[in-house]
Amino acid sequence: MCDKYIYELTMKVRDYEVDAEGIVNNANYLHYLEHTRHEFCEQAGLTFRSMHEQGLDPVVSHIDIRYVRPLGLGDSMVSKLALSRRGPVFVFRQDIYTTSGEPVVRAVVDIVSFENGRLSRGERLAQAFKDYLG
Repeated sequence: MCDKYIYELTMKVRDYEVDAEGIVNNANYLHYLEHTRHEFCEQAGLTFRSMHEQGLDPVVSHIDIRYVRPLGLGDSMVSKLALSRRGPVFVFRQDIYTTSGEPVVRAVVDIVSFENGRLSRGERLAQAFKDYLG
């Protein structure tokens, strides 16, 4: 749980995301987290296409995820994120909640930045995220 979220996105579980038990397959939570990061970047004025065209490619280097409770078909969720920086690594603290506020998933996602195919110190990405970094 984080108290400094800078972005949130409401989503709904779709039929193809549940398994035979009727709950969301664990891999789909990674998609929810990624979709939230992409939507956040777009709100910040960065699309992945435009970044790539400029030679800037943010890449996941590590994910730590804890599943707290399952979601089922038709359930709605609120995916929230906070952003910080640890040297060249951008740390996305991402949590998913039910719409009533119960925790579903807690994750920390480390992102590194490649510039023109080479690992960078992330200064261009830091500049793009300057309004969101604490």
